[in-house]
Amino acid sequence: MRLTPSVSVRRRTRPPLALGVIVAVLCLAVGTAVAGLLEDAAPAYTLNDVYLPGIVLIAYVWGLAPGLITGLAGAIAFDLFVTGPIGSLQPLTGDFLATLVTFLVVAALAGAVSFLSQSLAVEADARTDADLSAQLAGLLLRASDLRTALPTAGRQLARALGLPSARIHPGVIPADERHATFPLRDEGLLATLVVPAGLGTPTLRRLQDRAVPSLESLLRAARQREDLVNTARINYDRLRRIADEQAALRNLATLVARSVPPSDVFDAVAREMAHVLGTRHTVVARYEDDGTAVIAAGTWNYEEIVSSGTRWELEPGTVSDLVFRTRRPGRVSAYEGGGKLSARLRDRGVFSSVGCPIMVGPELWGVAIASSSSPEPLPEDTEERMLDFTELAATAIANAQSHADLIASRARVVAAADETRRRIERDLHDGTQQNLVSIGLEMRAIEAAVPPTLPEIRHQLADAARAIDSVVAELQEISRGLHPAILARGGLKPALITLARRSSLEVELTITEPRPLPQRHEVTVYYIVSEALTNATKHAQATTVHVDLAMSETLIRLSIRDDGIGGVDLTQGSGLTGLTDRVNALGGRLEILSPPRGGTTLRAEIPLDGVG
Repeated sequence: MRLTPSVSVRRRTRPPLALGVIVAVLCLAVGTAVAGLLEDAAPAYTLNDVYLPGIVLIAYVWGLAPGLITGLAGAIAFDLFVTGPIGSLQPLTGDFLATLVTFLVVAALAGAVSFLSQSLAVEADARTDADLSAQLAGLLLRASDLRTALPTAGRQLARALGLPSARIHPGVIPADERHATFPLRDEGLLATLVVPAGLGTPTLRRLQDRAVPSLESLLRAARQREDLVNTARINYDRLRRIADEQAALRNLATLVARSVPPSDVFDAVAREMAHVLGTRHTVVARYEDDGTAVIAAGTWNYEEIVSSGTRWELEPGTVSDLVFRTRRPGRVSAYEGGGKLSARLRDRGVFSSVGCPIMVGPELWGVAIASSSSPEPLPEDTEERMLDFTELAATAIANAQSHADLIASRARVVAAADETRRRIERDLHDGTQQNLVSIGLEMRAIEAAVPPTLPEIRHQLADAARAIDSVVAELQEISRGLHPAILARGGLKPALITLARRSSLEVELTITEPRPLPQRHEVTVYYIVSEALTNATKHAQATTVHVDLAMSETLIRLSIRDDGIGGVDLTQGSGLTGLTDRVNALGGRLEILSPPRGGTTLRAEIPLDGVG
């Protein structure tokens, strides 16, 4: 509350000037009468003191100018009726001038005292108002809720101004017999200041001139601050929500990019969706051809409502049925149906749900559902915020299906190649190889039938028979390379032992927990070991090869390392590239480490429950 000059003038209201004139006349009359009565009892020059109280009164109450006029009038009255002949004014005498000077000096002093006291009172009020403004500003501008701070502000105002009571109410409060009101406005009504009726005019004027403008300014600033705080809070909440959504979507996108199993993605979708939407129940369900839905994943606040993996019929009145029929986002405000699922949801305290379809290409795969346990419906933008999660879930499903189709395709190619090798091996063994053996036997018989007198012919026949035997041996080697017959006869362990014995390098073979394996797994392991030993012999300049094979119920782990020169370059063409495709076709993984001068290490992991 700043003190302005106009307010200072109005701070202490003087009595009307007409009343001052009357009081001055009365004081002069009384002084003249008293001086006349005391004229015989006291010296004349001392009788002017009887005029001084009236002069002081007029100068103090009505100001300096009325006081000086009253002093002049008193000096004239004293000279006319007391000191000289009655009715004779002698302004140039020493007694008159002394009396006049005395009266004017007294009037000036009284006026100065009046002005000083007035200034001190104004200053005290200004300090009081400044302290009050500071207190109200600290209260109103720091309040989190302006309405809750208004009663305290009214009490502080009453205490500072010495009022019996004061209240600040939001809105319009009409005056009545017991209360006076002061509207607090700012482009409309902000509040109303209510004080008891019957306060003095100076107090009411002080409230109107100083308290009301200050309160209006403070309430205006407090409202603007509250609006700014609310806007900042809304913006902060919006930004935090966006940041949470982006973080959740980034986590899901990372899982999708890593090609993790769809079940892990569904669990993450349900978990992240519950966190972002602020709901306690979220579900990812898959639609089946028989009109049911299977729960793929879900999160619950305290009790599992529908267990993962369970199958539920699509009941009318449920959000899963609504999304299935419309293939669009939808919501259900209450579960009032008589089906088992609706009853279960009601029993678990679910009031409403919002569902969004999960579309894989043009096909409806399933639905993502967010449910609320409070009577208030979920926000209007819930469907829109769920779409990003359902799109990532659909991407994970599409990736998984593509990955499965790729693995199945590779497996079919590998199986067809293995079958072709076995057929060629049978054809060579049963056809070409047997024919060559028969021809060789016939050549031996002809050689034996040639007379000794024809040694040159016998020698030629013997050379031809040996050539046929060499061709048969080569065909046997080719046959073994196409499909190792020892696998069919003795299994993987004897086949690996045979490979180790045939190698020109020192091979340390370790097989942990040997057990029968599917044929395609045995063939893959055999080819990996065979190729690794061949490469170590021809290219690695190695002396020792370590082969470690471990088999469990669900996984095959194979490690092959040599002490050669390393530096294998797969881009230059190698049989290991084909082996990598073969391992991938079984759902496994082949890793090759070959630093220069650091040897070569092959690590393969092949699941026994792989797709194929």
